[in-house]
Amino acid sequence: MAKKKTSIKDIAEALGVSITTVSFILNGKAREKRISDEMTGKVQDYIKKIGYKPSHIAQSLRLGKSKIIVFMVEDISNQFFASIARLIEEKAYKNGYKIIYCSTENDTIKTKELISTFKMRNVDGFIITPTPGLEHVVRKLLEEDFAVVLFDRWIPDVDCSYVVVENKLSAKEATQHLIHQGCKNLGFVTVDSSQTQMNDRMDGFLEALIGTEAKSAILKVKFHTISEQEASRKILEFFSSHPELDGVFFSTNYLAFEGLHALIKLGKKIPEQIRLVSFDDHYFFNLFQPPITAIEQPIEEIAENLMDLMLKQLEHGEVQNNKIILPNKLNLRESSVYK
Repeated sequence: MAKKKTSIKDIAEALGVSITTVSFILNGKAREKRISDEMTGKVQDYIKKIGYKPSHIAQSLRLGKSKIIVFMVEDISNQFFASIARLIEEKAYKNGYKIIYCSTENDTIKTKELISTFKMRNVDGFIITPTPGLEHVVRKLLEEDFAVVLFDRWIPDVDCSYVVVENKLSAKEATQHLIHQGCKNLGFVTVDSSQTQMNDRMDGFLEALIGTEAKSAILKVKFHTISEQEASRKILEFFSSHPELDGVFFSTNYLAFEGLHALIKLGKKIPEQIRLVSFDDHYFFNLFQPPITAIEQPIEEIAENLMDLMLKQLEHGEVQNNKIILPNKLNLRESSVYK
């Protein structure tokens, strides 16, 4: 059974004072309301002793809602996140809310600092792609009654609403597609990360190999090197050291961009010599020759569900622990189909 949160009423009863007195002291109005220093100290000492934290929703009711929602993602310039941001902004505006965007760069320290700053600005809610080690911070937000929805990835140890896609199933289907196209030596290029979506994509890839004769080689690239030359070098070395690969699955589109560059350098013909699939479709994949087979995430559905969950929390003033998992679509193109 969940532990009942301490309320202003509980504090008032414990100290034998009125709820109004406690409320004035908590809101810094003790002197204005001529409450004695002795009484103020008594209340402050007690709330410090029990570790009381005022409800964010209760504060909002007293101070007025900011009507601002924070949208925190790994990289707001990424097409996937930017597309969702645009749709969220539209729905938020129609419901009287504004959106603040920020990029975490998958940096936990930066994320914590940003959340702390936004909390002091009295924002109403957070839509977050969580970084590693953010469990305590998200729990704290929930304890303080902030509206919180996670997306793209979730935190297994925190009971919080989230919107994600079928990462494992989609990765499995994409890998099976390569196998059905005759691939016997498969490469998997991914981010070296403990994030749930990356783990699920890896699991889907490996599960597709079970019971087949296909062999695999895996490359994990550190996140902070993705925008640097080291990522390109690592991927080039990977393909150079595995000339037997006849199929490759990239867990993200930005890794696929680097991979295509490496394959061109090596003179590999797609799909004649190596077939290719990427997670997270991109408009560039249709322009490339040959066009790239990719898993398309349901952008509009993700945005719609994110805002629906957020607005329900803000309107009802309580946490809605809803878990939504959406299906993806595998767009088959010439890069994976060799006739």
